[in-house]
Amino acid sequence: MTSTPYSAPSKITRFLWWCAGADAHFLMKSPMQDRVKYAGIGGIVLCTGALAMVSGGFAFFTAFGPKAYAMDQQEAAGIGFLIGTVLFGIAWGLIIFNLDRFIVSSTGKGDGTDTVTWREVMQALPRIIIALILGFAISAPLEIRILKSEIDNELDKFQKTYTQERNMQSDSLFAQRKAILEKDKVELNGKLAAYETELKVYDDKIDELVEKKRLEMQDKRAYGEGPVAKAIQKTIDDKMVEKDKFVALKSSDVTGWKSELEMTSNDIRSLDDELRAEYKKNEESAHTYSGLLKRIQISHEVGGIIPWIIFLVILCIEMGPIFFKMMLTKGPYDYMVENQNYLLNVENGVLKEDHIYQGTNGIIHMEKYRYLEVEKAKKDKEAKLEALGRINQHIIGSWEQIKMNQVNQNPQAHYTENDPNTTA
Repeated sequence: MTSTPYSAPSKITRFLWWCAGADAHFLMKSPMQDRVKYAGIGGIVLCTGALAMVSGGFAFFTAFGPKAYAMDQQEAAGIGFLIGTVLFGIAWGLIIFNLDRFIVSSTGKGDGTDTVTWREVMQALPRIIIALILGFAISAPLEIRILKSEIDNELDKFQKTYTQERNMQSDSLFAQRKAILEKDKVELNGKLAAYETELKVYDDKIDELVEKKRLEMQDKRAYGEGPVAKAIQKTIDDKMVEKDKFVALKSSDVTGWKSELEMTSNDIRSLDDELRAEYKKNEESAHTYSGLLKRIQISHEVGGIIPWIIFLVILCIEMGPIFFKMMLTKGPYDYMVENQNYLLNVENGVLKEDHIYQGTNGIIHMEKYRYLEVEKAKKDKEAKLEALGRINQHIIGSWEQIKMNQVNQNPQAHYTENDPNTTA
């Protein structure tokens, strides 16, 4: 009886089998139903890897790409960064693909029926948890890409509101600093004005005395300088000396006040430049909120049920192959694989024995494995030890017989009591 011939599978079909972790050698001998099953599972695994590749690339670009206001035209990324994004996306996709392929290939058929029992779910629980985590990792970047317009709109509002609040804080802080500098400037101008006022008092007094002397000598030029004019001149000289002393006394203070006034004026003028620089920092700080975490937060705020639908779709794609394999009934392919595994075990000296026991909760099925090479090595070792024991007993018996004959022939040679040449 010959098997039904099937057409040779294409390279794409063989690749999908490989993605599902199936053995192409046995699928070539299997009916079309088994071929389609594993090609479908491999297609899901491949699509999951492709989605992970796109998701990882977008996540990398969003997290490390140029930052700006969400609605503004962003700075173009460099060619090096774009290459890095593509490489990261490919690497991330391959990681997820390999994990999914391992999860699917390591998931058995359960009880071989098309129903998923609670026991099967508990056995697959570690794989389900891993698939759940991977579903989160893949869906988050995809959902912010799908909801990009809505997220950008809300994010732009948040960034500009944040910038305005930071600018108001900066304005308040710089206003306080400017008020302190203006107060210092008024105090310094007051000190300089007081100095100029005192200096003007000396100048006015000297000018008054000079005018008085001029009037005194106006009608007496022919007679020369009289006693009154001389007295006035002496007073003028005394006032000028007093003025010089005052100027010398206040010289260091005035120099310090002028230096402080110049520095204060420069600080006031530089405040405007510092404030503009602070505005720039506030904008850059607002730009940093265009990263991955803030976008995910906004997507759940404005997206409603959409992000959860996207997550559930990705989760179905991610976890589908696990449940599909638990729902698949055993077919020719599975029996051929089991037969090959049993054959390999037998060829390598491993035998499986089924044992059934009656327990308190019913019949218990247990599997016991025998390792023939280990058993043979154990028996060989036991035989060698038994033979070695017999040989040792024979040697000891022979030695005992020899010694007994020597004692019988010459007892004195073996009698050592009271012998001074021997020690007890």
